[in-house]
Amino acid sequence: MKAAIYFVCLCVFSNIIVVSAILDVIVGAVAHFTDRLFQKDDLLEPFDYERLKTDLKDSLYGQHIASEVVLKAVSGFMTDKHPSKPLVLSFHGGTGVGKNHVSNIIARSIYKKGETSKHVHVFISEHHFPHKEQVGTYKFQLQQWIRGNVSSFPHSMFIFDEMDKMNPGLIDAIKPFLDHYPHVDGVSYRKAIFIFLSNDGASVINQIAFDSWMDGEERENLQMNSRGMETNIFRDVFNAKNSGFWHSTLIDAHLIDHFIPFLPLEYRHVRHCVIDQMAALNITAKDGLADRVAQELLYFPTQEKIFSVKGCKSVRQKLLLHV
Repeated sequence: MKAAIYFVCLCVFSNIIVVSAILDVIVGAVAHFTDRLFQKDDLLEPFDYERLKTDLKDSLYGQHIASEVVLKAVSGFMTDKHPSKPLVLSFHGGTGVGKNHVSNIIARSIYKKGETSKHVHVFISEHHFPHKEQVGTYKFQLQQWIRGNVSSFPHSMFIFDEMDKMNPGLIDAIKPFLDHYPHVDGVSYRKAIFIFLSNDGASVINQIAFDSWMDGEERENLQMNSRGMETNIFRDVFNAKNSGFWHSTLIDAHLIDHFIPFLPLEYRHVRHCVIDQMAALNITAKDGLADRVAQELLYFPTQEKIFSVKGCKSVRQKLLLHV
């Protein structure tokens, strides 16, 4: 009798295990199908050189150097079937000059969901890495996050904002991922994109722009190598204490492909930003409104008042005061 009861219990238990295993398979299959279903619209766009060129031309003001370098660097990388390393760009310049904007333009040229794609990962130094005493933990977490995302989607993009506020040494944790290795622990990073945004180097860029203006040179004649611009940015960033790139091995090992300068914006560029915001907010163009808003921003140097202190950053807020 006891044997019969034991046999019945064993059968029931076995059936439960089988059913559970089947359910696990079904749940896994449904999860996989659902994941694929919702990810199908979050993949790569067929790269379009003309679209990227047009976006940079139509919505980026006063940044002919950045526009030209970004267009060539991104298009060259995206059309290279076998890149030897990830694309690594470093944007430098003051507040509101277009560094974040260009990052978004790049994302829109690569992913169907643009900057909102789950494959675009943005790290803000003071938000994601606030505590100096936890740099060791942040290094490990950062490596794990990048490794996990690139292993599942090789064309992932990583944007590091506020590099000038990042704890020194932290960013060196990702050095192996930026190098020329075909694989690191079984993962290839060669199709990934890394973009660094920093205010470091702004003083160098602003001084060169001002000297050029004082010498009567056309702004559009400034290039990456004008007056030693890229070299001086490189040095300024590398020696900026309490900054994310201070004596960084990423710079020492020449893993950053381009240090791209973003010039300070002049009145005419700010005015274009005002007009764009008017269109975005469906504000009817009133007589002289764009000029009135642009004139309310602060400009430097104190006497000449050539360049906007905050670029286009406060344009929207200033405009709303006139609505």
